[in-house]
Amino acid sequence: MATDNRVEVRRVLLITLGLNLVVMGIKAVVGTLTGSLSLLADALHSVTDSANNILGLVTNHFASPHPDREHPYGHQKFDALGALGIAAFLGVACFEILSSAIERIFFGDGTSVEVSARELWILLIVLGINIFVAFYERTVGRRIGSSILIADAKHTMSDVWVTIMVMGGLIAITFASRWPWLQWVDVMLAFPVALLVFRSGWEVLADNLPWLVDKMAIAPEAIHEITMQVPGVLNCHDIASRGVVGRQVFIEMHLIVDANDVETAHAITEEVEARLQGRFSPARILIHIEPPSYQSPEISYAPDSPESLE
Repeated sequence: MATDNRVEVRRVLLITLGLNLVVMGIKAVVGTLTGSLSLLADALHSVTDSANNILGLVTNHFASPHPDREHPYGHQKFDALGALGIAAFLGVACFEILSSAIERIFFGDGTSVEVSARELWILLIVLGINIFVAFYERTVGRRIGSSILIADAKHTMSDVWVTIMVMGGLIAITFASRWPWLQWVDVMLAFPVALLVFRSGWEVLADNLPWLVDKMAIAPEAIHEITMQVPGVLNCHDIASRGVVGRQVFIEMHLIVDANDVETAHAITEEVEARLQGRFSPARILIHIEPPSYQSPEISYAPDSPESLE
């Protein structure tokens, strides 16, 4: 049975929510004072950070791994749905950043960016907070196997690179009195910022969509190899798996055993389950027993599956 880590996930999300609200406020204030479009875009990115934390708290509440009558396979896909929500927020942030930059280029509002050393030091503190949040969430997320924390860590890490880029642009703008064209650096930086935000969203989508569409979790050949090492197993076929290894996987197979009585067949299947649990735990395993005379050349369901060893 998968471990219920929702309490720890909730604690991490609450801590990061508080820090993200602080970061968002600082960026918005400094961005308004300096007139920096890239920094205001970065503040918008931080708005999605806070929204992600709230979304994560909601989905985490429903993401129990324990089965019930209505959800016999547990509720962990709510966690992946929350991660997809984060990807959606990142997509919205990307669009807003690009639209603001394009509007500034074609319909410039005459805003001149001015930045002081004090404001740059404040942004350096913000950068430190973001780095802490990203590594904190990623470390806990990997340890407990939480896709929502890992996805949010990727989002926050993109915020780190965005902030570094924005700070570089603001430093360049301090020389705009000598080279006025450097004022355009701020607008131009909005485009790579948007690309970084989009990349983060795409990675979150790629990490979680396979779980939601029940993509194969374990190569059937690996399951076949482990199963065939159990004494009394003649063959196995129609092997299927889904879920996330290390978090919870579901394994199904048809098993041909060298046994003519239920007790012996049951003992063999118990050993098969024990070995698979030892390798892929936590796992829920369903085995369909077939008589010694039954044969099947297919390990799994793909038409080009290699033939099983007889």
